[in-house]
Amino acid sequence: MATQAQSIPDPPERASYPAAARQLLRDMLLDAVRRLLAERHWPDVTMAEVARAAGVSRQTLYNEFRSRDEFAEAFVLREEERLITAVEAIIRSHLDDPAEALTQAFGVFLTAAAEDPLIRRLLSEDGADGMLPLVTTRGRPVVEGAVARLEEIILSCWPQVQRVHVRLLAECLVRLAISYAMLPAGPATMTAASIATLLGPYIEQVFAAPL
Repeated sequence: MATQAQSIPDPPERASYPAAARQLLRDMLLDAVRRLLAERHWPDVTMAEVARAAGVSRQTLYNEFRSRDEFAEAFVLREEERLITAVEAIIRSHLDDPAEALTQAFGVFLTAAAEDPLIRRLLSEDGADGMLPLVTTRGRPVVEGAVARLEEIILSCWPQVQRVHVRLLAECLVRLAISYAMLPAGPATMTAASIATLLGPYIEQVFAAPL
């Protein structure tokens, strides 16, 4: 008796070569500026130095990033994503306790901001030429990106929560995190605990909806 042939699943979709090559170039450039910023402030780093550190020409850098400001924003957004990835891991490890998950996540963000020398250097820069305005006066893309990512993470972990509440909570947490990171009031555990006291009742209320 003949058996029905089993279908072979399609291989996972892969990024095209041009897209992969472009991402590799972007990573090389952003990694290069991170190394340079470990020793100097952003206003003291030239784009020619970044290109040289990445092993490419200055024109190649400008072909990918049209301006110094665009490059700086891309760097800040990548650092933000790195922090949010750590926050997501903490949240997913406390799925049975939303208040504890978000409190611990807040603490992880503040600890990283306090202990990473590069982040501390960027947050201490003065003047319009530094990167600090990218999270303050010109910080809309950074703030909105962080809020959207946190909203997505919370909804994927607790889909029963209404989006309107998740949006409000995510925006509140992101803006408080940035404020505390720039002007820390004490150890990260202290500020995380204060956030738990402030937002804990609201978190418990909106997350109490049945699945």
